[in-house]
Amino acid sequence: MVECEMPTPTVTKHARRSNWTYADYCKIPPDRHRHEIIDGRHYVTPSPEIGHQRAGSRLVHQLMAQIDDVGLGETFSAPLDVHLGRGTVVQPDLVVVHRDNRAVLGTKKVTGVPDLLVEILSPSSGKRDRTLKRDRYERAGVREYWLVDREARVVQQFVLRGGVYSEPLTCAEHLRCRVFRGVVIDVTRLW
Repeated sequence: MVECEMPTPTVTKHARRSNWTYADYCKIPPDRHRHEIIDGRHYVTPSPEIGHQRAGSRLVHQLMAQIDDVGLGETFSAPLDVHLGRGTVVQPDLVVVHRDNRAVLGTKKVTGVPDLLVEILSPSSGKRDRTLKRDRYERAGVREYWLVDREARVVQQFVLRGGVYSEPLTCAEHLRCRVFRGVVIDVTRLW
């Protein structure tokens, strides 16, 4: 298993290769951007805006109170590498792992499939979150995926059924988590 150490500046963020690996990812020098590899392609996103961070913090607070604090699992916020196999390392805004799935948690990254991933839409990454990442999470078997849309003030909830995501449920007031039974998010408190 490859673990990231101190990166060496040998890879540029403008490289147009389509066969990136986790080892390549570990060589990217720190630059205050979010780097991800999806199906072997390298993507760079600037740091999120204040509104993005605000929604993420408020959602983390609710998730931790209902999941972490009662022993159902653990909630993590970005930056945290999620290694979904050769050629895919993502940094979702929020990662939630069920207590029965703790084996995916390493010392430096998540290796394997978390139970719930959350992306907060931003102008720089919204299209990728809605299409490319959604499709990759579905193929990986992520049981539940949420898209937080700050402009529309809703959360779209995708639930994996038979290996594919169901039509998204759009939640403007309350969202009932399917992976963690009994967890209800007050969407109105995210803004």
